[in-house]
Order: sequence, then structure tokens, then C-alpha cells
Amino acid sequence: MDELLDILTPEGKPTGKTALKSEAHKNGWFHATVHIWLFTSDEKILLQKRALTKKVFPGLWDISVAGHIGAGETILTSAKREVLEEIGLELDEKELIKIGTRIHQVSHKNGIIDNEHHHIFIAELKAPLSTLKIQEEEEVDDIKLFDLSVLKDTKNLENVLLPRFHEYYVSVYNKIILHLK
Repeated sequence: MDELLDILTPEGKPTGKTALKSEAHKNGWFHATVHIWLFTSDEKILLQKRALTKKVFPGLWDISVAGHIGAGETILTSAKREVLEEIGLELDEKELIKIGTRIHQVSHKNGIIDNEHHHIFIAELKAPLSTLKIQEEEEVDDIKLFDLSVLKDTKNLENVLLPRFHEYYVSVYNKIILHLK
């Protein structure tokens, strides 16, 4: 979906300009996204299998929920909206624990230039998987619980996360473990 986004400076400050997501990706303009990592009390992590129709990393087991922050939308509102849209789970703001922001800059072979500020959250998944409803076709092909250690050791799993972002995954793992203690 081609949504309207707020354009940011490389430092993450608002420029006062907006653009369609496709324009931001074509021109490499910085914009904001949310990443929500859902974990269970027994040290599992929910990953979603990206739809095969996705322009970037199709078919990859990836972050529980992720998406772009719409123009004028707050970070928390966006995080709650994305979780509801992608997996049908309604979360309260107090359940979303912000663990950081990271700058992500990747130029893809298909011409998409991702210059993003990722606002990263963790939240405990308390609902059974059977109650979740995935946004099929355009976003999500499947969801599955993996052992939390997958965030530390992605080498033996095909199409699960991306080795080049290993440091990021380990930082998420560490924050979840700290939270569970």
C-alpha cells in the first residue's frame, strides 16, 4: 500500500514535508517505521513470514510486526495499528516497551532505497497463536513461534532473519531476556 509518510532529516527530525512511501523509497528520503517484537514468557519469539508479493525480502521469516509510520501519526499509534492490521492483536500502549531507535540504510537491487529510523518495541504475547488473524496476501504469509535463541543464532535456519542484521537481533534478544528476569 502506498501511504503518505512524514519525511525526516538523516538525524530523524521532521522536515515538514510529506511524500508517498514509493517516492520516499525511490529518492532515499528518510522516514520512520516501527518494529514490534512479540515474545512469550517461556522464551519464544513470534516471527512473521513476509508475503511473497513483498518488494523487499519476500518469503523471509522476519520481525513479529513492522510497518511505516503514517504522516501525522504518533509512533505508539502506528505500533498499535500495525499489530492490529498484521496479526489481529489489540495491544494497550502500556504493553509496548520501547527499547530503542536505529538508523537503517539499505539500497535494494530492485531500486528501493530504505533510509529509515526504526522505532523498536518489545511486548509480551499473551494470546494464543490460534486467536491471531494474519493480514494475508499483501503482508503476511504465516506466523510462528520460534525459540528466542533464533535471534542470536540465525546461521542454521534458512529464510529466517538476515545474517547482516545479526547485531540488531542480538540487541533485541538481550532486551527481552532482561525484561523476562
